[in-house]
Amino acid sequence: MSGADSRPLTIALPAGRLAEESIDFFARAGLAEFQLPKGGRSLTFLDSTGRYQILLVRSQDVPTYVLQGGADAGITGRDVLAEGGYDLTVPLELTFGYCRLSLAALEKDVADLKSLPHLRVATKYPRLAQDFFFRNGMSCEVIKLHGSIEIAPVLGMSDCIVDLVSTGGTLKANGLVEMDTILESTAVLVVNRSAYALQTQRINLMISRFRAAQRELETAASS
Repeated sequence: MSGADSRPLTIALPAGRLAEESIDFFARAGLAEFQLPKGGRSLTFLDSTGRYQILLVRSQDVPTYVLQGGADAGITGRDVLAEGGYDLTVPLELTFGYCRLSLAALEKDVADLKSLPHLRVATKYPRLAQDFFFRNGMSCEVIKLHGSIEIAPVLGMSDCIVDLVSTGGTLKANGLVEMDTILESTAVLVVNRSAYALQTQRINLMISRFRAAQRELETAASS
């Protein structure tokens, strides 16, 4: 084998639920099985064959690791790609990791928000938030936060929020309701352009196995 083919194919995954779903999908696709030790501090893992290596990183950092060559490929949310505008090959949208980027506000404030000339918006997604309000002819000030977005309206820091929603439980627990869906997101496979050129066969194998696994899931869901 060549030097490129002899080393593990490195895949960046976002730590947390999406990483777990991605690892399950690798196994379903018959590509690799990983055993992640509970409570460990290691951020890199090899599969049992040594052909694949996982990097666990922050969700927002997955495209950067792939873009800069720290990983050959990665799995991240379409919301992350849309926010960052990264120059990456996106060969496949995956069927797991569904969530939506939504505009939400305190239930008592919803009726008055559309009449305000200027809104304060708390979000981790300033680019997507500004674009949404611009397209709808509304003026806004973006307050960028990195977590606990839902409490910003409760504390009077913002009039509304733009944030990812999965079940809506966190919004409800903090007295917020969804007003609009800005973007629907699932997991996507992203690939470094140079890695694709150098390891075309290995990456195409991964893509074809992923597609086959998705077809199996879709068939099972429809039966």
